[in-house]
Amino acid sequence: MSDKTIYIGCDNAGYQLKEAVLSVIRELSLDYVDVGVDSAADETYYPLIAEKLCKAMLASPTPAQGILLCGTGIGMAMTANKFEGIYAAVCHDGYSAERARLSNDGNVLCMGARVVGSELAKKIAREWLTLTFKDGSSTPKVAEMHRIDQENRK
Repeated sequence: MSDKTIYIGCDNAGYQLKEAVLSVIRELSLDYVDVGVDSAADETYYPLIAEKLCKAMLASPTPAQGILLCGTGIGMAMTANKFEGIYAAVCHDGYSAERARLSNDGNVLCMGARVVGSELAKKIAREWLTLTFKDGSSTPKVAEMHRIDQENRK
C-alpha cells in the first residue's frame, strides 16, 4: 500500500495508452483508481472523464495525483484545470513531466495517444509518479499560482 492514490482515466482514444501506463503504476506498487473508460469502444466524452477524475481526486481521503489520457492530452488538461486545486499539465517528454512535478507542483499528468507511443508514455509516467515538488526557488511562484486560482474562482 502506498502513501498516495493515483486516479487514472481516459477516453476511447487514450484507452490503449492507459493500459500501458497502468503497467507502470502496478510495477511501482501504487494504489490506483481507474475512472474509465473500460474499452476502446466506450465513447464517453473526455470532459466527462476529466470531471469524474478531478472530483474523485478532490474527495480523496489520501493524497492524490491524476493521469488523464486522450488523443492529445489538451482537452483533458483544459477540462481538469477548471477545478480549484487541480493543476494539470500536458507532458509529452520526460523533461516537461519533471518540471511539472518539481517546479510547478502539478498534480494531474495529461498525455495524448496520438502524440506519444506507449513506451515513451510509460517513461513519462514513471518520471511523474516518482517525483515530488521541491521547496525552493519555485515555491513563491507556485504560491502565486494558487492565489490567482483561488481569487478567480470566487
